[in-house]
Amino acid sequence: MSTDLVRRRWMKNISGSIILVPLFFLSRYAEAKTNEALRAQLKYQITPKESMKCLTCLEFIPGKTNKDLGGCKVLPGDDEISPDGYCTSWNTM
Repeated sequence: MSTDLVRRRWMKNISGSIILVPLFFLSRYAEAKTNEALRAQLKYQITPKESMKCLTCLEFIPGKTNKDLGGCKVLPGDDEISPDGYCTSWNTM
């Protein structure tokens, strides 16, 4: 193999790595999403209504802990649901 060819491959690999490394780290920080239209329709609020809160609802998808934001089966694509929140679809059955 010629020295020129080896150098070209090396430069190609290095330049590819320089581009891919930042993309890898940026992809690890996914942006949180909310479904504002459906939140408004269901009258979602970040505070409980009496003893009714998302943490005790069957539709709630918990976060890593009981204090972390989670998701909801009724609000698809929304991953910022407070465990202490409430909406009109609150359900325990």
